[in-house]
Amino acid sequence: MPVSAVSLPFREQAEFFRRKLNLSTEAWTDVFDAGHDVSFMVAGANRDALVADFRTAVEKIIAEGGTLEDFRKDFDAIVARHGWSYNGGRNWRTRIIYETNLNSSYMAGRYQQLMAVRQERPYWQYLHSPAVEDPREEHLAWDGLILRWDDPWWQWHFPVNGWGCQCRVIALSESDLRRMGRTVDTAPSIEWQERTIGQRSPGGPRTVQVPKGIDPGFAYTPGRSQLEKFIPPGGGTGNPANLGAPGITGAAPTDALPAARPVTLNRLLDTGIEPDRAIDLFLREFGATADTPALYRDVLGEPLAIGRSLFYTADGALKLLGRRREYVLLMADTIKRPDEIWLATEWHKELQQAVVRRRYVARWQMPGSTDPVLVVFEQGKDSWEGVTGFKPTSQDYLNRRVRGVPGALRVYRREE
Repeated sequence: MPVSAVSLPFREQAEFFRRKLNLSTEAWTDVFDAGHDVSFMVAGANRDALVADFRTAVEKIIAEGGTLEDFRKDFDAIVARHGWSYNGGRNWRTRIIYETNLNSSYMAGRYQQLMAVRQERPYWQYLHSPAVEDPREEHLAWDGLILRWDDPWWQWHFPVNGWGCQCRVIALSESDLRRMGRTVDTAPSIEWQERTIGQRSPGGPRTVQVPKGIDPGFAYTPGRSQLEKFIPPGGGTGNPANLGAPGITGAAPTDALPAARPVTLNRLLDTGIEPDRAIDLFLREFGATADTPALYRDVLGEPLAIGRSLFYTADGALKLLGRRREYVLLMADTIKRPDEIWLATEWHKELQQAVVRRRYVARWQMPGSTDPVLVVFEQGKDSWEGVTGFKPTSQDYLNRRVRGVPGALRVYRREE
């Protein structure tokens, strides 16, 4: 079937896309396979504001419907507004962004629907789209194939299976098979191929293994990683639409933080300093004042809004309490000269969506102390958290609770 945003959108599709997190990248290989379940990216869009605008344009198409030409108008406006220089021709690039996001979110939504009825309709049939002008031989060979929903073959072959792929899957019951005069097929053998990708990526090329007929980056089931951990054990019939908000499973890093840097005494404030004075000193580090916020760009060029409101909660309560005053300049140093920057996931209850929190981490060697302290500054959609003077109880705690937390992705590491 032709890609048409008017016919594609439905609730599960929109919910899948809504749960994605914006991620700036340098190349399309920065997010791979199931990473697309949790990350929205446009290859080469390496600024948060740019990615956010593209996300809005795609989300509008998914939620409200729209044609490729509608998307191209938004694309042109976004490119002009940000002065973005992209690779490839405009028509090719817009088609890739439009079709890939619509098709993958559609199939992620379909996967959720199919899983919800897998007890009554346990057989899935692969259908090739006749609308594809240049079909892949393998996709044509799989057309009409019927396998149980839990056949391992689906793990790598559930559409979308490549750039421009419009293949689909439908669910069938026992009575459907009898009516069709069909039985369950034997899964085709999988021939793994070695492919080299990312020849033009900043990080250089790399080699991946993919099944024959599947493009690199598509050997996964769209939506599965969002949904699978919420499926009741034993194939229960819980309603996936009410399963809540999944996060990203982050892996603890295996390397250590860069060596702690020494702190001079003039970077430590008196513990009894008045909060207003401490706030003013922090703001001054970024060229801001109590009355005039400033836009600061971090080591990656990403903007941070720095203003007095950072130090107050939504109900007007002061956040700068206890030893946080003493180390407030170290918070500024951590933002300016972090050891690492992480993107972390948080579920925003009021907005009912996942938001990305930007986490700055640094260790500082305090005068007269043998144990370095950890400083963390984390800013999200509408709030921030600063944790200062914190001494991790162990390296494992530091790795798992501060660095490799659920939803965390390291995007920067200081060179020693």
